[in-house]
Amino acid sequence: MTIFTPSITVRPIEPADEPGWRSLWAGYLAFYRQLLAPEVTEATWRRLLDPTSEMIGRAAVIDGGVIGILHAVIHGNTWATAPVCYLEDLFVDPDRRRHGAGRALIEALAAEGQRAGWRRIYWRTAADNVTAQALYDDVARRTGWVTYERDLIDPQAAARGGPGAS
Repeated sequence: MTIFTPSITVRPIEPADEPGWRSLWAGYLAFYRQLLAPEVTEATWRRLLDPTSEMIGRAAVIDGGVIGILHAVIHGNTWATAPVCYLEDLFVDPDRRRHGAGRALIEALAAEGQRAGWRRIYWRTAADNVTAQALYDDVARRTGWVTYERDLIDPQAAARGGPGAS
């Protein structure tokens, strides 16, 4: 049996991508069991399109359709003169997985960072997201760092085990 994997293009998110992006964003939030206020989603979409924002968005596209999204934040770093990139969100349509879209998004971001002179890309995932970890273990080095969060909007979130209490 021959399996055909269509060509995946990775490019910056464009205004015309909004319907596909919204669908994938909703899937990503559902995967992590998160509800965001509509104004947060609106602000995120605006920042992804704003060329002056530190936040960037990339789309994995097959035959003109957005099948995967990546959001990242480029920022300064106290340990180097070059900026670093935090890969904040990565999501591929569950029906289009296992064809290289996630890898293509990460590799395209890495190539972009090399051209721009970033020092590194870093990210995190849920401890039980073993499917994503299989890819991440193949494209990056797993570190021994532990993540802590302190919610400044809802200080009781950590005590309740809610968002911000990873």
